[in-house]
Amino acid sequence: MDFLYGLTFTFSLAATFICLSDFCFIKVQNTMGKTQNKFFTLLLMIVAVNGVCTTVSGYYTPTSGSSALSLYIADQARYFYFVIHTALAPVFFFYISHVCGVVFRSNSNKKKYLYFSILALTELLAITNPLTKWVYYRDENGVFTRNWGEAIIYVAAGVFLFLSFKYLYTSWGALNYKRRSGLLMFLGITLIGIVAQLLNTNLKVELFAEAIGLTGVMMVIENEDDRIDTETGLYNRQAFMLDLGGYLANKSSLHAISLRINTPEIISRKSGVANRELAEKKVAEYLETIHRKYNIYKLGRRTFVLVIFGQTDDEAYDLAARIRLRFDKPWQLVDTLVLLEASLLVAKIPEQLETLNDALYMFENFQPDKDRNKILSGSDLDFILRGSAIEKSISNGLAEGKFEVYYQPTFSIDGKTLHGAEALVRLHDDEMGMLYPDEFIPVAENIGLIDAIDDFVLMEVCKLIKNENLEQIVDCINVNLSVIQLMKPGFVDHINGIVEMSGVDKKYINFEVTESISAESYELLNSTINSLKEEGFLFSMDDYGTGYSNMKALASMHLDCIKIDKSILWEAEKSDLGYIILENCVRMIHQMDLDILVEGVETESQIKMLRPLGVNYLQGFYFSKPVPKDDFLKIAKKSDTRSKALSDHQTALLP
Repeated sequence: MDFLYGLTFTFSLAATFICLSDFCFIKVQNTMGKTQNKFFTLLLMIVAVNGVCTTVSGYYTPTSGSSALSLYIADQARYFYFVIHTALAPVFFFYISHVCGVVFRSNSNKKKYLYFSILALTELLAITNPLTKWVYYRDENGVFTRNWGEAIIYVAAGVFLFLSFKYLYTSWGALNYKRRSGLLMFLGITLIGIVAQLLNTNLKVELFAEAIGLTGVMMVIENEDDRIDTETGLYNRQAFMLDLGGYLANKSSLHAISLRINTPEIISRKSGVANRELAEKKVAEYLETIHRKYNIYKLGRRTFVLVIFGQTDDEAYDLAARIRLRFDKPWQLVDTLVLLEASLLVAKIPEQLETLNDALYMFENFQPDKDRNKILSGSDLDFILRGSAIEKSISNGLAEGKFEVYYQPTFSIDGKTLHGAEALVRLHDDEMGMLYPDEFIPVAENIGLIDAIDDFVLMEVCKLIKNENLEQIVDCINVNLSVIQLMKPGFVDHINGIVEMSGVDKKYINFEVTESISAESYELLNSTINSLKEEGFLFSMDDYGTGYSNMKALASMHLDCIKIDKSILWEAEKSDLGYIILENCVRMIHQMDLDILVEGVETESQIKMLRPLGVNYLQGFYFSKPVPKDDFLKIAKKSDTRSKALSDHQTALLP
């Protein structure tokens, strides 16, 4: 028995020193002071104090039978052990709830009061035991005897442990591998200690196992070096994803304020640090003065997010307004005063942002409002969220075949002879319905999927021409080309591969580039365009009249056709000046020996106005809206029949 008491003394003393060492490490590391950190420190203190109590008890118990002083000291140590150890399970539960992202401020008051009432009841039982003897007592023979109060304490501990495991289970997907392994380490080592102590109640190894487990938790979870942004000292993007994932998994209610610095980066450097970094650090220091540091995250370059608990919509908005007003004043960057512009957004979670991806998309992609003083909130966020939904729709559409090519016919100036068609991509989404290019193409360019969409359209056009023998009916099919894709290395070989594999003659593919984009990089584009034209492809410029084309550069691009934007046609109907602009555009384009296609034709009178000008081709709702493939084939075959009939009639009139 003395040997077992000796082991108990050794294990308890070791547990005490381990916890004290861990406590010193935490103080040196200077963690950010979150409630989670405080609960972990409290866990260390509980185990350390319990270790002292068990050490004292283990030292004096062997002599308690022969010494009244030893008995008194051993009893006092046991008493303090019960008082302190009773709080271990509840404190562990509170710690787990914060690690998993369960914030009690978001729960109902009844539930919060219930948890603390159970803790208060069990502590009251332990504290008042010298008077009540409800937890334990010594009988008339001096034998230690457990009472019904201890059963209540163990039941309460069981409830807290059950709730802890429940939160771990519901939040498991939101925890990263590091936190999972840390918690499993603690639970596993502690369980080994509990089982060992149950097998031999005189061998007190549970505290030692708890101390070892807490050390593992400290190294894996409480050590936050990988969660800190080195430039500002705030939490980084990884920390934000982990924490918000836990809040969402547990349906915690909160507000988030996203702040983006819009001012362009300053190239010059001062004191060896980029002004961008200086600006971000200054803003971070300011944010720390108005909000808790451990609830502020630096999400990316010039982007911060403040997480707010227990506040109303108005209170969260007022905090954002306070931040916005600060940006009306200059910021001191070393020896320079700089005015910074910022955009702010206030979102309610999970009411407005139900997933982590939605939140990241929202905070990283929202654009400043035209009114720089406006703070985006409420219904303002719907448009941004739609962008996130479109991202998902594009990815799913490519994977599930939800994209479809529509065709808008183009006709010769006589209005009867089919010239070809413009291929226009559409996206069918099960929830949002039909999506059009002006909405999803910019998103596709941002997420790097525009190449896949362009390739899909080109392959569909090639299949249509080949499978339906359109070579005998149309002059060409116009395919819109992303300039982003056009300027990539190897693009010419890539396009050649697609078309040559289909077996379609390249002269039936007419690529369209947009004037407003291509005007930025004529020289770069011209090289690729010339290479593709040498292969036999045709090229048109789309939306002429909406950009800022340099006519000399435009002529050097060796285009085949210019598509005059519908706005030029419609303005020509309204005023003499509009007609003069249209007439001069047509004259200049003809002087460059290029064909002309006018978009937006909707009436017979417009056709009559265009005929004397010498326009070559027409496109618009007068002939047809963009239609699915099958409908376009009906138009093409009907036009082909009409053309053949007209040709036969003309032949019959010959002498």
